Amino acid sequence: MKDFVYNGQPSRVVFGPGSLAHLEREIDLLGAKRALVLSTPDQAAQAQMVADRLGSRAAGIFPRAVMHVPMETVREAREVAQRLGADCAIAIGGGSTTGLGKAIALDSGLPILAIPTTYAGSEMTPIYGITEAGLKKTGKDPRVLPRTVIYDPELTLTLPVAMSVTSGMNAIAHAAEGLYAQDSNPVMDLMAEEGIRAIAQALPAIRLRPDDVSARGDALYGAWLCGSVLGNVGMALHHKLCHTLGGSFNLPHAEVHTVVLPQAMAFNAAAAPEAMRRIERALGTTGRASAAAGLFDLALDNGAPVALKDIGMREADLDQAADIAVSNPYWNPRPFGVAQRTDIRELLQRAYEGIRPV
Repeated sequence: MKDFVYNGQPSRVVFGPGSLAHLEREIDLLGAKRALVLSTPDQAAQAQMVADRLGSRAAGIFPRAVMHVPMETVREAREVAQRLGADCAIAIGGGSTTGLGKAIALDSGLPILAIPTTYAGSEMTPIYGITEAGLKKTGKDPRVLPRTVIYDPELTLTLPVAMSVTSGMNAIAHAAEGLYAQDSNPVMDLMAEEGIRAIAQALPAIRLRPDDVSARGDALYGAWLCGSVLGNVGMALHHKLCHTLGGSFNLPHAEVHTVVLPQAMAFNAAAAPEAMRRIERALGTTGRASAAAGLFDLALDNGAPVALKDIGMREADLDQAADIAVSNPYWNPRPFGVAQRTDIRELLQRAYEGIRPV
């Protein structure tokens, strides 16, 4: 047993079909009186539904969350929250909406209640990301961790299958990198493997039956575990590449994670053999396919993109992406600084073309 340090995150989870019914109770427990409900434009109806449910305790809705949390949107949302006298933010939706809630909390300290409708898992982390001047900057702060998370599988039934798959792959990425994190620990290793297993089994079931509440619940359960891993240990190469491609080239968040994940695992495979064994066990591919190939197949077999060229990346921008990624690298079991720029450029080329790892 290796030495480790473990810090539990102070968040409350309410899980189960129909659990949105406990919203008023959870607002009471936060001591909130005026909640600002956040969403993306596409989920404005759900935000209004939540506001209607709260009645006079809803300060209003802000349905303008967008991908990668641009600073302009953050400033606007902070001003609205202050003007309406909000003392709590309710984020209903995926990572974009949760990210906006975190950006508000970072400045104001408002408590966040998250209601995830995707499998991103960011609701379980004290990590925030804000994009300004074409660069996505991330950080950690305990103020941005949602105080309460309501996981209601029924709210994910309308999530399209394609988005369900890429969102699930996004969550798997958190757990996969957590298995070789510099500050990993046995508790997170268990949660990571179980989270990958739950989502890997849920995605094919959701593809076959999008209205399967049980499969949706399994995916949310996996997302909770994978998000918890992301919130407790550091991330590495995969997340650095995704932050670069998403923040600097405005590629869709979940799709970027889906495409890059197998390539990043292949890059790190020899440097993190125990992590790869755990991923293979969770995917059920031990003896048949590597962790990297298994993740590639999971995405491809369920209709998700596997090539950057198919999600808006220009081949002409790959050199710039490599330069940005190696200029300020995260810790990684296999170094990827300026000296390894050629290797990173090759990884990005494989991701661009959608080449299946060995």
